[in-house]
Amino acid sequence: MQGFPVDILTYNQALECAKSAIDNGENMQVVTINPEMVELAKKNKDFANVLKHSELVVADGVGIKIALKLKGVNQERIGGVDYSRSLIEMCARNNLRLALLGAKEEVINTVCQKLKCEFENLNIVFSHNGYFSDENAILNEIKKARPQVLLCALGAPKQEFIIYRLKEMLQGCTMVGVGGSFDVFAGCVQRAPLMWQKLGLEWLYRTIKQPERFRRIFPTLPIFLFESIIDSIKK
Repeated sequence: MQGFPVDILTYNQALECAKSAIDNGENMQVVTINPEMVELAKKNKDFANVLKHSELVVADGVGIKIALKLKGVNQERIGGVDYSRSLIEMCARNNLRLALLGAKEEVINTVCQKLKCEFENLNIVFSHNGYFSDENAILNEIKKARPQVLLCALGAPKQEFIIYRLKEMLQGCTMVGVGGSFDVFAGCVQRAPLMWQKLGLEWLYRTIKQPERFRRIFPTLPIFLFESIIDSIKK
């Protein structure tokens, strides 16, 4: 899709990929791709390289789903918030070591407290906010914690770059860039009503609630969709 890979699979299959990688002692970088990331990667070769070498790239943004539909592929949307939530549940069920990196200090603390209250057996071996100056020190702390699932909420492309580095330092870890998911888990950001989610309009709901997102989405989304139409005609 416009030169970038997107894995065609169901939500459950994406979860099975994560569990299989952990069971086999393999590292896996999961990218929940959206139009903004694609457009950014076109301008940033390093970020493009990360996307092209990620072990699993799932269709997060509704724009990605539309672009694939133009190519005749009816791909299920795999939202980053839902997927990361499912991974947390998987950690609790299977006693897997979980690491959380990102968001503000009060947010990450609230997330940890809420998750530990909800999942009695959840083993959080590392947590840190997203505000740090010594990246190497943070990565070494994560390495010592030996997580099997890492959720990184630093925003693209920073979270993807950090995960890419960690692939050389960890073993048997599924790592996902989850953007603003921690704010949702902490209750700081309200998710769109279920009907909006089903219609693929969660992005619009969030833009209405957070007008500052408008500059980030426009004109990126219209440009991406226009390029997707051109790309589908070429093929």
